[in-house]
Amino acid sequence: MKAVQIEKPNVLKIIDMEIPSITEHDNVLVKIKAAGICGSDVGIYHGTNAAATYPRVIGHEMVGEVVKTGSNATKIKVGDRVIIDQVTNCGTCYACREGRGNVCANLKVRGVHIDGGYREYMAVPERDCYVLPDILAYEDAIMIEPTTIAIQSCSRAQLTEEDTLLIMGCGALGNSILRVARLSGAKIIMADIVDEKLQEVRNQGADYTINLAKEDIKEKIAEYTDGYGVTVSIDAACTRDSLATLLNVTGNAGRVVTMGFSVNPTEVNQFSITSKELDIRGSRLQNRKFQDAIELIQEKKLDLSNSISHKFHFLDAQKAFDLVDSRDPSIRKIALIFD
Repeated sequence: MKAVQIEKPNVLKIIDMEIPSITEHDNVLVKIKAAGICGSDVGIYHGTNAAATYPRVIGHEMVGEVVKTGSNATKIKVGDRVIIDQVTNCGTCYACREGRGNVCANLKVRGVHIDGGYREYMAVPERDCYVLPDILAYEDAIMIEPTTIAIQSCSRAQLTEEDTLLIMGCGALGNSILRVARLSGAKIIMADIVDEKLQEVRNQGADYTINLAKEDIKEKIAEYTDGYGVTVSIDAACTRDSLATLLNVTGNAGRVVTMGFSVNPTEVNQFSITSKELDIRGSRLQNRKFQDAIELIQEKKLDLSNSISHKFHFLDAQKAFDLVDSRDPSIRKIALIFD
């Protein structure tokens, strides 16, 4: 079978691999139908994702059809349309015992530490497979995984209808967080540097927007919050200055949620945290949130249809990554198609 491998930073290759075999542990064989390109995939491609190892078949937003199951599979059957959980954990360390397997001490993420979904077939345990809603096409279903990331971040933020939330960044991640955050009833402010993206999130329900290239974020936040500051902020931009900015505009007793993986230094000071007694919380991956996302879709509380802006055959992955690097403002989400 064919696969897309990042041999080393900035070197993408199409390679041949053996089709994986069913085992007692990896008891479901999935024929991949579509996979998404995420910011972390781009980071692995460019060598800026500190968690990745090389060479690596990347891709962690993967959906497909079950074509074979082992004798010990009881939940998943041949023909099921599934999405695959990217998180694998040991189940025994402190984090796992605390019910936070997404930050397992021995964590291995498909597409980051072990080979992921940019290949024609994957063998995985059935517990990592979730049956897709019939209403979603495969390419739209890849958006379930970013939705789980959004659910995790809002859960870490303990978001409620009493909050005023600032989402920094209106890319695919920011848009996913907006969809989930709207369900809480919180007032939502979104910030970015691209007018078209800001208009899009206003159309999707953001209460206020801020163009960081044209407006002073501290002044606008003060205007929108009667001078108090936001009670929750989530960093979906993950730039060099974004954390310091969020610490500055989040009000007393607020929560700041970080999601980035950059190891580049950023300047913050203790006073901005201690004086307001801010909670700084990381949000990594997701913690068994796939069924939550699927239920929201089935209940028609979330609509993931028509989320994809560009599609490429997976063997044209280099063209897809080149498009990402072009920073074309029309990009929302790119799907790699395997048929």
